[in-house]
Amino acid sequence: MTTITVPASQGRAVRVAKGQKLRITTPKGAQAADFFAFNAENVGEWLSCPHTWVTSFCIKPREGDVFLSRFRRPMLRFVKDGANGVHDMMIAACDQFRYEFFGHHHPHASCSDNLQSAMRREGYEVSVIPQPVNFFTNTQIDAQSRLVSPPNPVAPGAFVEMEALMDVICVISSCPFDLPVEGWPINSAQGVTELLLDVQ
Repeated sequence: MTTITVPASQGRAVRVAKGQKLRITTPKGAQAADFFAFNAENVGEWLSCPHTWVTSFCIKPREGDVFLSRFRRPMLRFVKDGANGVHDMMIAACDQFRYEFFGHHHPHASCSDNLQSAMRREGYEVSVIPQPVNFFTNTQIDAQSRLVSPPNPVAPGAFVEMEALMDVICVISSCPFDLPVEGWPINSAQGVTELLLDVQ
């Protein structure tokens, strides 16, 4: 088993062969993990949340669900949920424009930049930022159909585990969102923390 640390506010890429399992853990709890996956043989094929939820009929990933690519091909199976279903497939990856929207007009780390940097390390230039699966992210749809984000309840040591159904390059970003936006905490009040990746 190989263990990789994703430092707080950074991203890392990991290759997972068909049949291998990837576990993502939030050791301190309540740390959102933006998750992207690409076909290792053709990075023009990536995990697509909309194609997944229109097939699973659920906007949150659940144990047993299969994550589909934008070509509707199975990429990974969600085999174990150690975070009690606190996940999201609706929030786009944060970027500089998102931080400026909230009034932060200085450079800020983001999941979009983390994805591009991690893929460059693998030798690829990514021009499209896919909709990520946001593990350990607490979102809900309220009675007025608004997307809301109550405080993050994910416990220390919570994890998710997936099985690769094709050879994939996965990118995991420790979401850097740390702005004090009322009603939109995303991560723990203690700040952004690291994630752990295990491939077996």
